Amino acid sequence: MNPDQRHIISYDLGQVEYEDGVLLQKAFALVRAERLPKDVLLTLEHSPTVTLGKSTPPEHLLTSREKLAEEGVKVFDVERGGDITCHMPGQLVAYPIFKLSPDRCDVRRYVSDLEEVMIRTLAGFSIQAHRVEGKPGVFIGEGGSLRKIGAVGIHMSRWITSHGLALNVSNRLDLFSRIVPCGLRGCGVTSMAHELRKPPSFKAVQQLLVRNFARQFDASLERGRFSLRTVSVSILRRIGGDFEVLLLKRHPNRGDYWQPVTGSIERGETPAACAVRELREESGMSGHVWNLGYTHSFLFGEPKPTRIPRVFQETAFWTLAKGDAPITLDAREHCTYAWTPWQRALEMVPHPGLKAAIVKAVRAARASFASRGKFFEG
Repeated sequence: MNPDQRHIISYDLGQVEYEDGVLLQKAFALVRAERLPKDVLLTLEHSPTVTLGKSTPPEHLLTSREKLAEEGVKVFDVERGGDITCHMPGQLVAYPIFKLSPDRCDVRRYVSDLEEVMIRTLAGFSIQAHRVEGKPGVFIGEGGSLRKIGAVGIHMSRWITSHGLALNVSNRLDLFSRIVPCGLRGCGVTSMAHELRKPPSFKAVQQLLVRNFARQFDASLERGRFSLRTVSVSILRRIGGDFEVLLLKRHPNRGDYWQPVTGSIERGETPAACAVRELREESGMSGHVWNLGYTHSFLFGEPKPTRIPRVFQETAFWTLAKGDAPITLDAREHCTYAWTPWQRALEMVPHPGLKAAIVKAVRAARASFASRGKFFEG
């Protein structure tokens, strides 16, 4: 093994709420600067999000923040360079937490490296992409048919990188019409799925992109592992014309915050089996749970320069309770409970992934009611 070769720990995080992505980057950047001898590459998808870089003129946001919020799109002012862009499922986001010193202390070279990773990845799917002078990112076509397929925006502190790139794989493109993408007027936006007759596998694109990172930085690769896999269960009940959510209050020595039912998946246990078990143990309820199709990753605990980040992955479920269902708490974890209007629950629950799960559960319940004409109990 070459002692001077770089080593990359690559995490396939799946879906990550934007706020959780910021915390994960911060945690890995802190520990990379202090004690972790290896670089880290986080690959993921974000929920619909618009981000404004430090140099973004306000007029590049074409739709008000309030209107976007009504449509479920979050807006953030971020510390990276570059202009405005957006993220959504189907777009491959890569956050390299790399220590460029002592051998790669060149910002322009680093941006070019990120572009080259995307160009090589696209070439692997027979898409010929290129750079455009003075415009970070990668493009397809020329002149009036020029269209952007990959964006770059970075932050650097003490030669430790964060933020990174976003490659449009199979994401919808309509959100880009709400902004001036990367500040480029008159330039279209495209995706791999739009350019190819057969849409590519997201996983195949992700795997090739990770390999191209290792090649570009002459690094070895190892797979990052989750510290724990967990579940959440949003318990809903119908009250009047809307829904309430059951929230449990953790003991002060266990966090002192409100949350839905949550728990750790045991060895040999499926997420669904874990959700049923945790439902029974933490609320005293029994019945069927429905998978929300939402599995997200997040940082557990606060970022610390002396602690390797603990990365959890959680699968979200929901169930419907009868209006008068009795609640029996696990007194070791929770001190009280409350049935709460779901909008209020979003204000009480501190974690972005749990908020997203509650919203998805309410949507699922409404869709079930609309399709069946009545609610059903598990």
